Amino acid sequence: MGTHTSEPSPLAVSPKALPQFVPDSACRRCDVCCRFPEADSFLRPYFTQQEIAEAEARGLSREYFPDQSGSQINLVKNPQGEGYVCPAFDVSSGRCTIYEARPLDCRLYPLALMWNEPHEEIVLGWDTKCPYLRDSVLTAITAYAEQIAGWLQKASWIEIIAANPRLVGPFQEDVVIVRSLPTLTTRLTQTPSALSSLHPLTPADASRFAQALESSGCLPPDALAAYAFPYHDVWTTLLPYRWMESDGTFFLFAQSPDGWFMPLPPLGPKPLAATVGEAFALMRQWNGSSAASRIENLMASQKWALRGRNLCWRRKEGDYLYHAEHLARLAGDRYKSQRALCNRVEREYRVIARPYRSDDQLGCLALLARWVEQKRAGFLDEVAALFLDDAMMAHRLVFAEHERIGLSGTVALQGSEVVAYTFGYWLTPQTWCVLIEVADRALPGLSQWLFRETCRAAVAQGATFINAMDDAGLPGLRAAKRHYHPLAVIENWIVTEGEA
Repeated sequence: MGTHTSEPSPLAVSPKALPQFVPDSACRRCDVCCRFPEADSFLRPYFTQQEIAEAEARGLSREYFPDQSGSQINLVKNPQGEGYVCPAFDVSSGRCTIYEARPLDCRLYPLALMWNEPHEEIVLGWDTKCPYLRDSVLTAITAYAEQIAGWLQKASWIEIIAANPRLVGPFQEDVVIVRSLPTLTTRLTQTPSALSSLHPLTPADASRFAQALESSGCLPPDALAAYAFPYHDVWTTLLPYRWMESDGTFFLFAQSPDGWFMPLPPLGPKPLAATVGEAFALMRQWNGSSAASRIENLMASQKWALRGRNLCWRRKEGDYLYHAEHLARLAGDRYKSQRALCNRVEREYRVIARPYRSDDQLGCLALLARWVEQKRAGFLDEVAALFLDDAMMAHRLVFAEHERIGLSGTVALQGSEVVAYTFGYWLTPQTWCVLIEVADRALPGLSQWLFRETCRAAVAQGATFINAMDDAGLPGLRAAKRHYHPLAVIENWIVTEGEA
């Protein structure tokens, strides 16, 4: 009797047996894969615990893996150009030095496993950044993706991904979705009870957030800008924000590619020392040993309240706080240069300021596109460029949702053209916070003029202080903010569990 051979069952297929859609010759000519513009790119390949062990056995240093139980790899500077590369990538030959042991995350590419835009369903798509796919027949790509999707719905694959949920990336606009993966979605959403009780942050939650802030008693005039609903809602375009309540305490979480963290400490009437412990217990449950577990935007008074606990503290960029009257008047020699620029605007540009209206949206979008090009035409380091891309999505949300999330806007018009805009909110009854500001860089002094007009309007409505937020670690922005002589740079801390 002769032997019978057949294709392996999809259930038995190992990740190492995945068919390679892109030919090796095309990969070696490619200048996209394994290269990244920033060191903390969310596109860095993720390695499971077993894959880390195999990579180390092939010579990769343990230092490249911050979490031995599973993590994205740490990148290294590109020795032949700008940006960063995977440490397993040999730039000179264009080859992967651990190719036979490369992780599932790499084997799947140019397919992408990710959440859909509402973060409700896991989907499989093909990445248009891959040059080979852009020139391939769509039917062939779709057939290949359907084959992989079938395997990803099998129990053995699902358990690998469920044990390493960060294999599922965030939504990417340039990935063409082929199909949803309902079985995988169901498995990954069978989460611990606390995680399943999280609610997406929406404009309807603004009043609940405000009540939690009030009950916490943590809104002095020098509060950080983060202690307001608009500050967080605008970034829901970038990260999934979720909240829950427990025994009268409001917990706000955000999900990064590395895991869950808290952009604010717990808010409520209970002592912070008690609720912080609960917060870290939840993040340990969800993140395991990931370094993502942290609480951001703690003020000095809260750091004091947590003294003596087994916590590790790290400084974050602080908010710039100013006397509102000083910025409204710009009097004296120390404001001489800003005053001169404002005078030039009034003398040469014939610009007027008025409140933002819904029909200003198209004009603001046009200005935003022009401003981004102006910024990119100048010198931008990698951090600034990344921040610029993130900010564009947030600005679009502000134009459409400003009233619902508690923002007030002002536009500057030159004739009928929008040449500048700004949006902000009342952080406290005494403090106006400037959230965003954009001014046409072809009109020198316009930014200073709009800032002065903003401060004048705030003073007229009772403001004592202006909070201009932090400088995001950008040297140029830091210099500009310090040039206005802040009253204080408000302390801002990040806290993690660990030895003090």
